Amino acid sequence: MEFFGRLTAACRKRNSLLCVGLDPRPARRGSADELVELNKRVIGETAELAACYKPNIAFYEAYGPSGIEALQKTISFIPDGTPIIIDAKRGDIGSTAEAYAEALFTVLGADAVTINPYMGKSSADPFLAYEERGVFVLCRTSNPGAGRIQELAVVGADGTSEELYVTIAREAAGWGPQVGLVVAGNDGEALAVIRRELPDCWILAPGIGAQGGAAEEAVTRGVRADGYGVLPVVVRAIANASEPGRAARMYRDAINEAREKAANAAVRGNNTVETSARAAASGGGGTAKTTAHGAASGGAGESVERTRILDGLIETGCFKLGEFLLKSGVTSPFYIDLRIASSHPPLLKSIARAYATLLRSVRGDRVAGIPVAALPFATALSLETGIPLIYPRMSAKDHGTGRTIEGSYAQGERAILVDDLITTGKSKIEAAEILREGGLVVSDLAVLIERGSSGRRDMERAGITLHAYFTIDELFARCRELGRIDAEQEAALTRFASEST
Repeated sequence: MEFFGRLTAACRKRNSLLCVGLDPRPARRGSADELVELNKRVIGETAELAACYKPNIAFYEAYGPSGIEALQKTISFIPDGTPIIIDAKRGDIGSTAEAYAEALFTVLGADAVTINPYMGKSSADPFLAYEERGVFVLCRTSNPGAGRIQELAVVGADGTSEELYVTIAREAAGWGPQVGLVVAGNDGEALAVIRRELPDCWILAPGIGAQGGAAEEAVTRGVRADGYGVLPVVVRAIANASEPGRAARMYRDAINEAREKAANAAVRGNNTVETSARAAASGGGGTAKTTAHGAASGGAGESVERTRILDGLIETGCFKLGEFLLKSGVTSPFYIDLRIASSHPPLLKSIARAYATLLRSVRGDRVAGIPVAALPFATALSLETGIPLIYPRMSAKDHGTGRTIEGSYAQGERAILVDDLITTGKSKIEAAEILREGGLVVSDLAVLIERGSSGRRDMERAGITLHAYFTIDELFARCRELGRIDAEQEAALTRFASEST
């Protein structure tokens, strides 16, 4: 049976589209045997949940011959009938490409590989010669700088233009029935474009989790009409979890929920793909339940979204562990700088969805970002929800119009304050007073992170309801789940955060 037939059979058998990445990264470099043990655990816990596995060959090649042996042992643990996609991104021609194909398909036994199309079809031909194997061609990749090349305009003979990745997709799809495409799971627009252009092709969708992509959105935007055709790839969020099987089940279930929603929308003839994607990414429809800290919890999709943002904050350095001298003179064992998130568009997009989730039950005519750190978040939230943005000037202008509130608004409108985090309510209350003096009603504040309980008490005294997506304790707990701290360190962090607010 050809590759995509085997892949479809595996998806049906497991009731899953989940592709589990096997990119082992030990905390400290040891022997290649450690790679085997890490992978053995992940495979053992996820074998009944994964539609396929995707080891990236670079993490094994880095160990030399023993690393390749570790990859072969890893492959031996994968159950028969579960496809193996080796992520190699090969891209040469002639005898060199033939050697690459032989190594990957014959020596390692891959069912499919990833290749780079830069040298054209001749770089794919040696791989396509293995008629029962699959080839995933790089199309729109998940790295932040990819767009500078992949989104270049290609002008056709008729004067119309399209982005380069679309041209590549159409070209590669014409190379034969063995070809699938690699399209970033953290780029919903690209997934939708490729699915519209090529309704039948298989898509491998990396960039889920730490790179900011939502598995549910990748499915909603990339799934075929038959409920197959897209493979969201999850790597660190499963491999680094304290319970990889539990994490994989959460992703698998969220993916299936998104598949079902997409199928129902198709049956109804409802073409609101973007709305479905947002609903899936925030846990689906219905009334959200509110936790004691104000964060909406809407099921598996919501849990995946929350974990993805926590991982993003940790991976990008928005949240750091160490020793940091604070303005107060106190040395803190952690530091939060959410301004870094603005430099990571996929994370910023996920954060905007998080704020939107908080505001599902809040009525507001304007979102009011508190300068400076919260302005990127408030802007992203405005784009996500369509609610217009304003912001108070924390120090009055002594020139020009002398405005204390920037943006358009009318007296009597309700403004929702937006800030990045809250420890105390001082700056929030100052911002609220400026807005209220301008004739706006301010009764709600949305923050991404709540630290301690002082801020909540301050806001209650000011007549403002606090809505927080996370508490600081959740960041500590996630660090423990990822193996970055142990239970004793988590308790110490929690104690410090409580005593210092």
